[in-house]
Amino acid sequence: MSVASALSQLANYRVHNTRASQRTFEKGYQILQKNAHKNLGDDSWAFLEQLALASIDIGRLDVADDCLQLLSDKFPGSPRVECLTGIRLEAASPPETALKYYSELLEADSANATAWKRKISVLRRTGKVEKAVGELCAFLDTFYTDVEGWLELADLYAECCQYTPSLQALSHALLLAPQNPFYALQFAETAYTANDLPLALKTFLVVVDMSDGDESGVTLAESTPLGITVRAWFGVKLCTRRLLAPSTLQPSSESGTPPPTPTHLALLDELATERLRVAYSSSAGVKGEIARGREEVFAWVA
Repeated sequence: MSVASALSQLANYRVHNTRASQRTFEKGYQILQKNAHKNLGDDSWAFLEQLALASIDIGRLDVADDCLQLLSDKFPGSPRVECLTGIRLEAASPPETALKYYSELLEADSANATAWKRKISVLRRTGKVEKAVGELCAFLDTFYTDVEGWLELADLYAECCQYTPSLQALSHALLLAPQNPFYALQFAETAYTANDLPLALKTFLVVVDMSDGDESGVTLAESTPLGITVRAWFGVKLCTRRLLAPSTLQPSSESGTPPPTPTHLALLDELATERLRVAYSSSAGVKGEIARGREEVFAWVA
């Protein structure tokens, strides 16, 4: 492959945030050996950062060190380069060494968000979940608008079966990104796991409303659920089936969400059944192509 072609491919990886470590290393190392990165102007530093990360991923720490040295010479004291150095430490040193390094960076600059996130990542990876939660809560007190931080906090709580705090963390993510149906779906599934069926049902329906196609002139009966909408309808079916079950011990809603009336529940159950049948009547909405698992789904919703 020519140098120009390799540079073009790596630039495309950066634009689309594609890691592809092995291919990035193969193309990038060729460029570095020929010093072709010097002709990139300001893009050469992004290239070196990209190659450094790919080299760490595949264990070529010698190449990563060369890239880090070039970056350090150009940007001495750069927080971005310092965090890259920390990632390099994580790859070859004990976790305590990396934690100490990130703590020193935070002592010098308490607003270094990247170093803080890396520290939390190391704590979680080494099983120090309680410390990771504490650090993440402190981080979010400072950087409230970090949606990824709230999602990770929710995941940490859910990992420990603490679903109420997980829902609280997810509610912050929804507040910051209310237009994202995937966050709403995660909230609904967490509520279902926490046995708050009325809240789960309500949120699954919100996901359907957010994700179902709004093609003009197409009625609900004519549309075919796809993707996340199918998963939401599965959630609706699970909730209605349990809420309609003849039991004197219906689960209460910790959130205080009132369940629909039995009549409305029955109608929602019928609608979820119909939507799932439609979704699995054809493959990816293409008429004449039978969807995989259709018979199993039909038997389950019956």
